[in-house]
Amino acid sequence: MTELSDKDLENQVAAALEEVDDPELGIDLINLGLIYDIQVQKRTCTITMTLTIMGCPLADTLDKQIKEAVTAIAGIDECQINLVWEPAWSIDRLSRYARLTLGIHD
Repeated sequence: MTELSDKDLENQVAAALEEVDDPELGIDLINLGLIYDIQVQKRTCTITMTLTIMGCPLADTLDKQIKEAVTAIAGIDECQINLVWEPAWSIDRLSRYARLTLGIHD
């Protein structure tokens, strides 16, 4: 079996993160715009992301769910999360799907 490229694995990680929902909003992390970057190198995935608010009470829950989803992908052994606050998250980062789901109309 051919080993997947890092780019292929990054695409699989993005797809896996579409299955990880914010428990309060019921929308996945990708559509919420919380994921800023995904990089895979040498079987390690590094995710740069933010949260909707500092001190989010769900941070530990999301951390666990993300790591479980990512390390379930064949070819990834480790997941590191780089939590950043710049650029700050805003509703401008929501996808069209998330906007419709939350009832936000432009």
